[in-house]
Amino acid sequence: MKNKITEGIDFFYPPFKRFMPLETFKYATCGGGNTVLGLSLYYLGYHFIFCKTNFHAGPLVFKPHMAALFLSGAVNFLVGFLLNKFIVFTHSNLVSRIQLFRYSVSFSFNLILNYFMLKLFIETFSWYPFFSQVLTTTMIIIVSYLTQKRFTFKTK
Repeated sequence: MKNKITEGIDFFYPPFKRFMPLETFKYATCGGGNTVLGLSLYYLGYHFIFCKTNFHAGPLVFKPHMAALFLSGAVNFLVGFLLNKFIVFTHSNLVSRIQLFRYSVSFSFNLILNYFMLKLFIETFSWYPFFSQVLTTTMIIIVSYLTQKRFTFKTK
């Protein structure tokens, strides 16, 4: 599967060669796919799994937009790490467990940032949840790329 994904990305890269290095194109492609997956899961979770109602997990109660965030985040964590490790940042010489730990730290920071931005947009500004998530995701992508390149998967 890794080879098929890499071949597909390499096939579409030539027109973008003048504008960005291959690693950035790979990140944009894999990150774009993972973002679409996450937004799709967020939309499905908010509208169909949690049905726009609070989700009760034992003593905890999550508003539907937050439950959808955590659902999509769990899947995005796994898919994002695997794509970044095996497709995008293959030149990193850090040990896998260190990469996973750093990715966990970075992902947790982004998830917390996402959480507070959603609270602001939805609960304070009364914006539509899916639009708020799209806007939040767009802002976090930039932070995430720099974090992954310079921290999680850095090279010596």
